[in-house]
Amino acid sequence: MLPELVIGFGLGIAIAMLAWRAGALSASGAVAAALIGGLVFGLGGTRWAVLLLLFFFTSSGLSYLFGRQKSKLAEKFSKGSRRDWAQVCANGGLGALLAVWHGFWPEQAWIWVAYAGAIAAVNADTWSTELGVLSRTPPRLITTGKIVERGESGGVSLMGTLAALGGAGIIGAGVAALAPEQGVWSLLAATSLGGLTGSLFDSLLGATLQAIYYCPTCQKETERHPRHTCGDQTTLQRGWRWLNNDLVNLACSIAGGGLAVVIWALVS
Repeated sequence: MLPELVIGFGLGIAIAMLAWRAGALSASGAVAAALIGGLVFGLGGTRWAVLLLLFFFTSSGLSYLFGRQKSKLAEKFSKGSRRDWAQVCANGGLGALLAVWHGFWPEQAWIWVAYAGAIAAVNADTWSTELGVLSRTPPRLITTGKIVERGESGGVSLMGTLAALGGAGIIGAGVAALAPEQGVWSLLAATSLGGLTGSLFDSLLGATLQAIYYCPTCQKETERHPRHTCGDQTTLQRGWRWLNNDLVNLACSIAGGGLAVVIWALVS
């Protein structure tokens, strides 16, 4: 196990450095990515590494391609496009824990399915966010159907939902191709549906329990705290103060991984 870990951490550090130089990660994000990547690469092996890289490169690519459009909504989001350590851990922390579990119990197939579902969920959520803001029709709150501003937490659109399905589906296709002995169609269905549902659960939390703040100067809702982009202090408008966007993303990955295992167990 030690040689695999050494190689894994070497690869994790190299990719994190490249991502940092490309502007996709902050310094703290690069450190977290190196640690998570090292565990996944070293303990999970090639299959696990491919899924993590598929998520990272497709999500980072979308952020780069459509960053200008999303920048117009920067006041809505809690952080910028350079992922910090908390964002990296929210998206990949569960995967790293599952990789450790897999290192000790590699014969348990459900761990691989849970990992795939978790990665599919965060990929679906990222695709939905990056492409959903391009929708010509305004989003609607997932709980009530009320029309809300683009970028508002809990808002969903047809384009964003289809993007989420695409983000989950590409991970599902990768899982099915990498582990066909576990059932191609069952893996594809479990991962894709688990990932999509995890993304929708993210939106549900954003509409109900996530901490959302208000800027009295701009008169807008935002995830930013303690200060808005204008520099003025924001006040809590709704939700639980401790439930920020990073924890919502973590919950998204947990939901996606858990549901993927349930669906896989039922259809395989």
